[in-house]
Amino acid sequence: MKILFLNKTLKFLLVPIVILATTATLYSQNQTERIDIQPYFDQARKFKNQDKIDLALETLNTAANEAEKGEDIKGLIDSLHELALLYLKIDKEGDTEFYWDRASVLIKDVEYPYGDGMHKYIEAILLHRSNRNFQALFMLNEAKQLNNDRNFYNNLLLTEAKVYVSLEKYDSATKNLNSLIVNTDLYEKEYLTTQAYLTLAELNLKIDNLTEAAKNGENALSLAINHGFLEDIKNANMLLSSVYERLGLYQKSLVNTQNLVQLKDSIFNIDKNIIEAKTADKIRDDYKTEEIARQEKKIEELTESQNRSELTAILTSAFLIIISLLAVTLYRNNQIKLKTNDLLQTKNKELQIARDGAVQAMEAKTNFLSTVSHELRTPLYAVTGLTHLLLEENPEEHQKEHLKALKFSGDYLLNFINDILHINKIDANKLEPLNMEFNLNKVINEVINSLGQSAKSNETKLVLEYDSDIPSHLLSDPLKLSQIFMNLIGNSIKFTKGGEVKVIAKLLNKVEDDATIYFEVKDNGIGISKEKQKSIFEGFEQGSIQINREYGGTGLGLTIVKSLLGLFNSKIELESYLGEGSSFFFEINMKYLDNLAEDITKTISLENTPKDYDFKGLHLLIVEDNKINQVITKKMLSKRDMTSDIANNGHEAVTAAQENVYDAILMDIHMPGISGEEATIEIRKFNQDTPIIALTAISLDDSLESFYAAGCNDVVTKPFKPEVFYQKIGENIFDKNTKNALS
Repeated sequence: MKILFLNKTLKFLLVPIVILATTATLYSQNQTERIDIQPYFDQARKFKNQDKIDLALETLNTAANEAEKGEDIKGLIDSLHELALLYLKIDKEGDTEFYWDRASVLIKDVEYPYGDGMHKYIEAILLHRSNRNFQALFMLNEAKQLNNDRNFYNNLLLTEAKVYVSLEKYDSATKNLNSLIVNTDLYEKEYLTTQAYLTLAELNLKIDNLTEAAKNGENALSLAINHGFLEDIKNANMLLSSVYERLGLYQKSLVNTQNLVQLKDSIFNIDKNIIEAKTADKIRDDYKTEEIARQEKKIEELTESQNRSELTAILTSAFLIIISLLAVTLYRNNQIKLKTNDLLQTKNKELQIARDGAVQAMEAKTNFLSTVSHELRTPLYAVTGLTHLLLEENPEEHQKEHLKALKFSGDYLLNFINDILHINKIDANKLEPLNMEFNLNKVINEVINSLGQSAKSNETKLVLEYDSDIPSHLLSDPLKLSQIFMNLIGNSIKFTKGGEVKVIAKLLNKVEDDATIYFEVKDNGIGISKEKQKSIFEGFEQGSIQINREYGGTGLGLTIVKSLLGLFNSKIELESYLGEGSSFFFEINMKYLDNLAEDITKTISLENTPKDYDFKGLHLLIVEDNKINQVITKKMLSKRDMTSDIANNGHEAVTAAQENVYDAILMDIHMPGISGEEATIEIRKFNQDTPIIALTAISLDDSLESFYAAGCNDVVTKPFKPEVFYQKIGENIFDKNTKNALS
């Protein structure tokens, strides 16, 4: 904004200040009845919308002269504002500011809300044209509060919509434009509707909604032609030419381009622009000349009474300077605020881009690990399967040592892959805790029993201190609790040779049906240094390289424990002293059942009781595209007196199932042609009874639901333990009523 009289000397301020005071007095004294100059504005508005700029300028100049003759200060302000808007239409922003400044001088001395609103509206347009869009919105909002004229409000909505488009706030812009399409304006109904359609077309072009852009552009063109809005005819043809070209409708694009050429040849020509420019310059120069003459006359009148009014002028100027300084301060603060908003919007966009990049990177990591795990599990199946077969063929003693080493390496690599996938699933928020009834004492004892051989080989004593007050029927996720205890107890056994590992479970409190239980796994092993305790829960951390080489392992166990406890809203704590041992402890809140007889929760067993099945005489179909895997699976079946056929892909599997009768089908999932899931769906169309067991190298948790939905009876993840493999076959053939989803 321009602030008048700030950098002038006090003496120089006297003349214009007194001029302002005298001007206000002159207009207020003996003010005659206001002349009706509204017809001039209506005629000028019509000329402007039809792009007859020279006629509009002359009409508004006449209105300004009439208002000045009749000492109608409000009419003069309106005339100056209309002239400013007209110069904006022909892109003469310098002349717009000239008339805007003249109106600023007059508007300070009258109470005129309509004029104040129009003044701020013009300032908002200038701000928008200089890309200061937040400031423009602020000024438009102030203008709304000052003026309730329907025509003014509709034009303000149109300008606001254009600002929203620049800020990419397309929903807000569309709302404004749709309301203008059905406007009931008394003066510019058709023109505002045309502008609304044209702006909607430009908006849809920006968001690549080309069909809607073409529709709105045609509506705008039709209205502009019917009412002679020449500038809008040109703009609509230009926009439609671009839209139809992008839609591939080149014939329509050519028609609009030809219309543009005709318009430029007939109407928008150099002669017309020169005439309009000369008219605009003449009116502006005449006004400046008249203004200078008026100021000179007032200066002469003021000179005669200078001695009489000098003291008043000095006091007035001092007051105005103080007010101006305050206004500058407020204005600058407001400018800083609006610029800060622009900066925040830019930073928010940058943060959005960075967040999207991080999400894409996480998705890429997830996809990479999923692919790598599948590619590693397939050859691992061959390694572990062949090793198992060789160990069962009574090898010589010196060969057993090598085969056991090979089996150990295969199992180690499989555990490593499982650990990485487990962490990846937790990071990707793909794991959620279940809520099922279980016995905590049984879960912990099963983990301890499964680790008994490791403890024995390490000469480590396992001790369980279990609080008898803990309810026997709890509701939580026993599988994930088993994984937590397996990692913690297994870690303690690994680093405690010839010592003791104590597992503690203690009830802290019971409130209604909630129980808080304290867990601790304590050992007297090698301990962890204070320095390493800070990073021990990070991935691939084992204290030191020497510890890794001596004790082995991936360093992922504690990372998995920390992540799993996060699912229970719990946190792992550690106390350890080097050479004295370590203690890991945490608390978990669980629901509990007082009386099992009243329990309506479906009990889910963690594992099946192993059974011995007589497989002799069974005939199975092996669906597998990998030749080595075919040999291994077939050999494992023959070891238990089972015969089998082989299908190399899904198509062969469907055909074989139609032509033969099998006791069960072992179905690989990823195969060329149709997948195992698709083949299962096809088989279930004509065979609902034969058990189908999915044998797959992909992650079980990621695909379990889709396997069962396709019609599989059970799932075994490759590479698998032979005893699990045989157990699943027996369950699904002999115990058809047993449904166990956990492998």
